[in-house]
Amino acid sequence: MSPSSLTFTLLLLPLISAATIALFLRRAGGLASAVSVLAAAGIAAGALVLAFGGERFEASVEWLRLGDFSVSIGVKFDDLAALMLAMVGVVGFCIHVFSLGYMHDDGARGRFFGGLSIFMFSMLGIVFADNLFMMFIYWELVGFSSWLLINHYLQRQSAADASKKAFIVNRVGDFGFLIGIVWCHSHFGTVNLGELASLVEGGATVATALPLLLFCGAMGKSAQMPLHVWLPDAMEGPTPVSALIHAATMVAAGIYMLCRIHVLMVPEALTVILWVGTATAVYAALCAIVQSDIKKVLAYSTLSQLGYMVAAFGLGSLAQEHEMGGMTHRIMVAAGVGAAMFHLITHAFFKALLFLGSGSVIHACHHEQEIFRMGGLARKLPLTFVTFTIGVLALIGTPFFAGFYSKDAILYLAYANNPPVFVLLAFTAILTAFYMIRVWKLVFLGAPRSESADHAHEGGISLTAPLVVLALLSIVGGYGWFYSGLGRGAFAGVMDLVQHPHGAAHGVILGTSLAVVLIGAVAGFLLYRPAPADALAEKSPGLFGGLRAIWASFDRGYDYYVAKVQQRFAMLLNFLEQILLAGVIVRGLAGLVGLFGLGARALHVGNLNAYAYWFLLGLVVLWAFAAGVMGG
Repeated sequence: MSPSSLTFTLLLLPLISAATIALFLRRAGGLASAVSVLAAAGIAAGALVLAFGGERFEASVEWLRLGDFSVSIGVKFDDLAALMLAMVGVVGFCIHVFSLGYMHDDGARGRFFGGLSIFMFSMLGIVFADNLFMMFIYWELVGFSSWLLINHYLQRQSAADASKKAFIVNRVGDFGFLIGIVWCHSHFGTVNLGELASLVEGGATVATALPLLLFCGAMGKSAQMPLHVWLPDAMEGPTPVSALIHAATMVAAGIYMLCRIHVLMVPEALTVILWVGTATAVYAALCAIVQSDIKKVLAYSTLSQLGYMVAAFGLGSLAQEHEMGGMTHRIMVAAGVGAAMFHLITHAFFKALLFLGSGSVIHACHHEQEIFRMGGLARKLPLTFVTFTIGVLALIGTPFFAGFYSKDAILYLAYANNPPVFVLLAFTAILTAFYMIRVWKLVFLGAPRSESADHAHEGGISLTAPLVVLALLSIVGGYGWFYSGLGRGAFAGVMDLVQHPHGAAHGVILGTSLAVVLIGAVAGFLLYRPAPADALAEKSPGLFGGLRAIWASFDRGYDYYVAKVQQRFAMLLNFLEQILLAGVIVRGLAGLVGLFGLGARALHVGNLNAYAYWFLLGLVVLWAFAAGVMGG
């Protein structure tokens, strides 16, 4: 089978799985799960064959034509796509296998696995798309499947509210994304990624607002401020959904899209992107400190790490304006895209591991998610404890684990290009180590603090095998040799930075990386003790209350806006529509007569006193006309 044929086969495989489940297997959960997992296995195998096969290609076929406007179904399979495809395929398969055990007793397994398959189809479409119109179509399908899976427990109002919130917030970002795509086509005459690159490199100008509008799509999907509010609430979905969609793949789609369109970026837009990412990283890390739900902690951690990726994209690309350390223009641009993608991949491995580890804990504790009601699980769940620990070490940037190398590359770019951002990202790294050691200690150390924790036990092989695979990837995923046959072209700049340090600057970054891990981890370990209460709230209630206020500020602001501004504006528009549009403009004279009839009917109240007043008012008006006071 040729690589192009294999690509379209991989794209159709999850679609066929989803259609089969939807049409025939909705009530046959066991068979539906088998079909979906087999499809995921096929995707993983095909993804690895394509990625490591070495052949890169482009192929397209015209799908729709309206006059001079046409839309093609196309594939752009380069090193960047190969890297993303391999990650989506392997992580997606691990999560499918985990779901076999986690969702075993769920009565709606068929619907759940059908949703996973349609999500995999949508995500693969984004990875392969060679033009922005096709990417947008799959972009919206990802949003639909996310809504479907978040709302899996549809009998719970909180799940229904969370799915609607995710859908609406993402549509806000997608509206800007769509405007940017239309503008791009109007300005360049094409939205094909290869053609756009050729035009820009050939001297075509790009307005600052264009990449910022496209960035709106990434703000929604990758949950950047102020469109971040949907992601923590999305934890209402099953834990495998949190791992697949809201940690590893869907939220990474925004970063991948930015890397795809980096040729359209201008310095002014990159500056905005840089600070949005930095602000998101710091804010989300502060919010994670005050969370008591294990999945909510990981959700805010995901927000923070996504901010890291966005900042990395802005930082590296900004370096195209000046030389640094003798490095060429091309290497520095590659470092910006490479650093963002490098952290995207390592984060997918260790964050999927952490979410699945939390799922193993929740499953063992009979769906208890409160970290202060856990404790002592290191002895009850030894394999989960070891793999979760590896995930924590990778996330906080411990040397020799994957997260250390990717975070080190981002800090290097920040140190070289923007010292204030470097300080803020280093501070975020301290907070990351602090809140993750907090979770790790409260969940696994000490004595069980609830009956569910006391009776916890390790799950079966479908729950533990994915943890082992992802734990291994969370270690080796940070080493350059791991990518040598996969994404070397996209990673040339960042791999040079990691493997060939540049003197004193790298020494500063290495020292900073080690210092932030030690400061945050030691502070978290010493402050928190395995207890049913939050030590920070007890010892510093003012600080804890301030952090809670920061955490709640955005939702309160949105609630106020919706209730006091948007709702009242909607009521005004409805009034104008009913009176002016429907009543006057549409119905014309008939509407005026109808309005007069409504007013006249309102005068007939059946009250003699009221009729006497109207009679007197009529006499006054008649006298005014007769006397010439009215009407000249």
